[in-house]
Amino acid sequence: MQEIALELEVEQGYCVLTPVVNATTKPSEKEIEKLAQAHFKKIDMSDAVYIVNIGGYIGEAVSKEVYYAKEHNKEIIYHEK
Repeated sequence: MQEIALELEVEQGYCVLTPVVNATTKPSEKEIEKLAQAHFKKIDMSDAVYIVNIGGYIGEAVSKEVYYAKEHNKEIIYHEK
């Protein structure tokens, strides 16, 4: 996701708000809820949501974010491989 964010900013001129959790991070339930709220705030500040979907899996948290973004009339862009 960091490589994609770099490409979007450097090559296409976008301002990218990225998640702070990576595959090696194991947040607590309380931290997960706080991160979810932070993601919703990032969606509020955004014109579009860019979903990185590698391998065809979109989890529950991302599904909720996509639903939230659609409810707030944000463009949804999928990056799939």
